[in-house]
Amino acid sequence: MRFAARLLPTSIVLSVLLSGVGCTPGSPPGPAPARQAVVTKGSDTMVNLALAWAEAYLEVAPAVEISVTGGGSGTGLAALINATVDLANASRQIKPEEIEEARANGVEPVETVVARDAIAVVVHPANPVDHLTIDQISAIYSGAIGNWKEVGGADRPIVRLSRETNSGTHVYFLEAVVRRGQQDDRTLFAADTLLLPSSEGIAAEIAYNENAIGYDGLGYVTDEMKVVAVGANPAGPFFLPSVETVNLGQYPIARDLYIYSAGRPSPQAGDYLAWILSPPGQALVASLGFVPLRQTP
Repeated sequence: MRFAARLLPTSIVLSVLLSGVGCTPGSPPGPAPARQAVVTKGSDTMVNLALAWAEAYLEVAPAVEISVTGGGSGTGLAALINATVDLANASRQIKPEEIEEARANGVEPVETVVARDAIAVVVHPANPVDHLTIDQISAIYSGAIGNWKEVGGADRPIVRLSRETNSGTHVYFLEAVVRRGQQDDRTLFAADTLLLPSSEGIAAEIAYNENAIGYDGLGYVTDEMKVVAVGANPAGPFFLPSVETVNLGQYPIARDLYIYSAGRPSPQAGDYLAWILSPPGQALVASLGFVPLRQTP
């Protein structure tokens, strides 16, 4: 249930400089083969996974240099629209207005689902609340519920934590949870919600603030958080996020993770995408606490 993820700073550029091509022991020096670069940027939720993919792909294609940068899904998609990256990592689907902007710029976004993720609702371990409904979580984040005693907890004010607005996780949580999947709903996060720039920011605040509630990708849950079971109805059942509950359709806050290319990817980017979807690439998905795609026989 717990995944002690390696929380990498997302305010800096993360790059994998794959320089595995060189001389064999005892061989005379010679010119290095031409390097092939694949530039990726986007989702902070996916950045650890993207980095792991890039590092592992070195063993498969040592002549390919994979650059991995975070910054948020919106940042990655903006770079794709501006044709400054080969691949954009996104923890949400591209928006219709982004597609229009891309096409106006001569870019045709192509979507590939590369993994799945559960969004864990987390509180301080001392918080006695162990389950919530979607409606209760929506009411908490919209400000309709402001005290833990209203949902079975102590008489304490609720401190709401959220990812910042450029985050795909923020957009997904707003649409799927705060607005409960209703397209005509215009509910917003409460004005006093603390917007944090990274998963490590959520983790740090939850670790010391007994009044806080946050949400984050399952792969970023640590032992310093308590995961709240989530259900659709007050009578239950309530489910904790896991690979099994996501694949069975039981956990209600689950989403696909995407990589977008500008039209048909370059040969090296296409080979990299194909490897990500292969069993070795999907094994890394599972090892980092995300949900691998079902493999067909």
